[in-house]
Amino acid sequence: MGEEEAERVRTIFRRYLELGSLNRLMVDLRQRGIVTKVRSLKAGRAIGGIPFTRGPLAHLLRNRFYLGEVVYRGEVFPGEQPAILDRDLFEVVQAKLDDQRRSYRAAYAKSESLLIGRIHNDRGNRMSPSHARKHGIRYRYYVSSGVLQGQPGLAPSVRRVPAMEVETLVACAVREHLKEAAPPDDRDLVTTHVVRVEVHPDRLVVKLKPPQQGLVGDQGTATVHNDESGQQDLDRPLICVPWQKRPSKRRREIIVPQSAAPRDVRPIRAETRAKLVASIARGRRWLEEILAGAVTGVEQIAAREKCSVRKIHMTISLAFLAPDLVKAAIEGRLPHGIGIARLCDAPAEWPGQYRKLALPNP
Repeated sequence: MGEEEAERVRTIFRRYLELGSLNRLMVDLRQRGIVTKVRSLKAGRAIGGIPFTRGPLAHLLRNRFYLGEVVYRGEVFPGEQPAILDRDLFEVVQAKLDDQRRSYRAAYAKSESLLIGRIHNDRGNRMSPSHARKHGIRYRYYVSSGVLQGQPGLAPSVRRVPAMEVETLVACAVREHLKEAAPPDDRDLVTTHVVRVEVHPDRLVVKLKPPQQGLVGDQGTATVHNDESGQQDLDRPLICVPWQKRPSKRRREIIVPQSAAPRDVRPIRAETRAKLVASIARGRRWLEEILAGAVTGVEQIAAREKCSVRKIHMTISLAFLAPDLVKAAIEGRLPHGIGIARLCDAPAEWPGQYRKLALPNP
């Protein structure tokens, strides 16, 4: 290894300690023009010389080769190559990497993002949780790794998706697929059954774990693909969920209240819409549990969900909303101010629901 390459390795180790993040380090190395090592194959073709991504960068920072050592079957032996790194620098970097791994695992376990570690873009790269605040409201997203790593040119067709909307669609689709076998809690549902979610411009592809013996529900579409270990899996079902990201600046055809002018009406907030759709799905699920005899009554659901019986009743009432109102909620066409509180405990007859909301009856 030449001195120029050795100094490049030292720079990567030092900059990692200074920046404290692999993502920030990747952006920094691209700005400095530091790329992966170029290697020539026997066929004469050269590989490498490309910007670092997270995996190769983490491998470099763990490589004991730079200490003059080699690892064989989990044991460390002295190597023939000279050390190019100070041992203290190497050990400090290892400690920081270990600490970040523990922090990531703890955050993973506590994260409100149900699809963390499972959602990928249409190029196969992982999407990470992110959020933004506007007027005091927190909006959650999943963002493509290409954007987070400072490579917008390599980003897929869908760079960012609303987290709650995608999570709700995935949970509802998996629950419908599994039917009675689905656990009541969305987090348990995703953890137990979902392996991977791929975001495409026109659909979400949900890959489930292979069905176990005695599992109730449809078996879905069997497909052949390689898992992370490179082995083929013939029994993993797929669910394709129609989905399309709405343009952020597209004007929606909002349902205009009878007493308001179209120019004065604002659409329902995205976060409010996502919560409303999730509550409607939850109310329908609870109603199905009662009708199927899976629970003895609303008291059992309230004890399981750790909430009041009144909240269960109010949420189940959303299952009786008019189909056009549900469709408008999903599409974000309800006017601002109509959310869970306004729609709970609505009249049973559909025309009465529109009268209560002062909306034109289609």
